[in-house]
Order: sequence, then structure tokens, then C-alpha cells
Amino acid sequence: MAVPIAVLDCDLLLYGRGHRTLDRFKLEDVTDEYLVSTYGFPREFIYYLVDLLGASLSRPTQRSRAISPETQILAALGFYTSGSFQTRMGDAMGISQASMSRCVANVTEALVERASQFIHFPEDEATVQSLKDDFYGLAGMPGVLGVVDCTHVAIKAPNAEDLSYVNRKGLHSLNCLMVCDARGVLLSVETHWPGSLPDCTVLQQAALTSQFEADLHKDGWLLGDSSFSLRTWLMTPLHIPETPAEYRYNMAHSATHNVIERTFRTIRSRFRCLDGSKGTLQYSPEKSSHIILACCVLHNISLEHGLDVWSSPAVGHMEQPEEEYEQMESMDSEACRIRQELLLTHFS
Repeated sequence: MAVPIAVLDCDLLLYGRGHRTLDRFKLEDVTDEYLVSTYGFPREFIYYLVDLLGASLSRPTQRSRAISPETQILAALGFYTSGSFQTRMGDAMGISQASMSRCVANVTEALVERASQFIHFPEDEATVQSLKDDFYGLAGMPGVLGVVDCTHVAIKAPNAEDLSYVNRKGLHSLNCLMVCDARGVLLSVETHWPGSLPDCTVLQQAALTSQFEADLHKDGWLLGDSSFSLRTWLMTPLHIPETPAEYRYNMAHSATHNVIERTFRTIRSRFRCLDGSKGTLQYSPEKSSHIILACCVLHNISLEHGLDVWSSPAVGHMEQPEEEYEQMESMDSEACRIRQELLLTHFS
């Protein structure tokens, strides 16, 4: 005789069938200091996320429908900012570790769905001009629409045969292409590139390049370091500066481009799940890519809410692998002409 086997939800075992919503933890019962130290953000910011994501997190088709949006968001923020599924954190909110994992997946999906709402280049002329003015105020570099660079985030090995995610240091990672403005607001983010791809290849294949090649962003350029090739819309430093104007150009370029390095440090410091100190992201490349993008969305939302103090550098174990730059003379004569004109007009 077959014996029926019941599949039980761990939350049901913990709290009983009559427990319709798992709301043991209440935001109003704790201090802002506790929320910031445990979840990385103050109360009003968390309330904003509840309003923003609540409808998506309350969909009846989701398995975690018994868990309130507020609790799901706290669980996800706890993971993003600490880098681990802490039993203590789950116990404090009245949910199991398995439910913590489902909450992270649900909140990540909801944030990724809204990525284009919070991560994009400005379109109206006044905002674009303000963007250029902010960059010019840093070091006198004109016409800058953003600074671009890549950073690696460690992930678990997808499988033994797939070497495409192994970077130059022999670690598995995703190579993430990002552009930010002078305040560190992200304007473009692509988080899915395998770690074996060098920065120049990532940019060459990126949607970002298609946008600029199609002249969607006119009358300006991005700044990139020596790992990228000079283009009409991407100004790179001179390999061997010789004249005073060339030295001034390189110094202004470096001081302006440094903004994105500070942005990378801020993101890693705020979202410790990305900095490697808790180990690699234990997900598939696709899910890891979504978690990184979700953190980038939260980064921009936090800047919108005035949480824009530059953080101290994170002490992580996963830094961007050093690239062996092969500086080549640009074959794009128009790009060379534009950079030369920039040198003569603004740095001579």
C-alpha cells in the first residue's frame, strides 16, 4: 500500500496553519539605528520600497504570498547588505532560511523589472547640460556625458566545463560594464558579461556601444580608461603625453574618470554580497547578474533619497582583475581629430 507523503512548508511547521501573514517583525517596533545597522537603510527608505514594490510582491501566484512585502524587502536588504542568509536575521523576522531565499528572489525580480525606470541617460537638454556642467566642475573636462568602466563580481563556478566565466586571476566572475555621472548615479549597467571577456570586448559587444554608434546621445562623449579604444564618442587618455596640453588633458581625464572607481567602492561597501568578503554569489550567472543589477537599482534610488555620502572603500576579496592593456593607436581618424581638437581648444 502506498503511503502518502505530505510536502510541508517550513513556515507552516514553525507558525501553524492559522498564521496567514508572517509579520512578527514590525518596522515601527525598532529604531532607525537598528534598521541601518541590520538592513543598511533607514525607515523612510524602506517604506518607499514597500510602496514601490508592494504590488509585485503581493501577487497571489508567488509561493511567498503569506509573507508581507515589508518582510520580503527586509529579508532581501539584509542579504544584499550583509552577503549571507543569517539565521539570526530570519529568526528576528519570523521566517525560515528557505523563505529568506525566496524573498531575495522575489525582491530581486521586482527591482530588475524597474531597472530602466531608475538607470538611464537623461534625455531633455537642460538635464544633459547640467550633467556636462557637473563633470566640467570636477577637473575642467568639457562635454562629458558619463564615465565608463568595468568591474568584476565573483560567482560560483557554473560547471566544470564552462571556462567562459574564469577571469585573468583564475576566479569565476561576471564582468559588469557601468557608466555613472559626476555624483555616482548609474546611467547604464550591463551585468551579464562572462569574466573571461576583457573590458574592450565587453564594450565592443555592449548595448551601450550600439546606442552611441546610433547617435542616440549627441554632442558629448564618455570617458574611458586605457583598456578601451578611442572612439568619436569615447575619449581615452593619451598613451605617451608629450606636450603640456597633453599632460593637462590626461590629468583632467584621470581626475574625472576616478568618479566611477569611487562609485564601485561605494556599491561594494553598501552591498557586501558583491564585495567577495562573504564568498562568491552562490547562484547561476543569470541570477547573479540580476542580483548585481538589483543592487545597482537600489544604489540609484538611495542617491535619489539623499543617501549620497561616499562610503569608505570596502575590504573585499574580489577586485577587478588587472588587465594587461595593449595600447593601440586608434584607426578612427575622426576620433583622433575630435580628441586633438579638444586638446587645442581646452588644454593648450
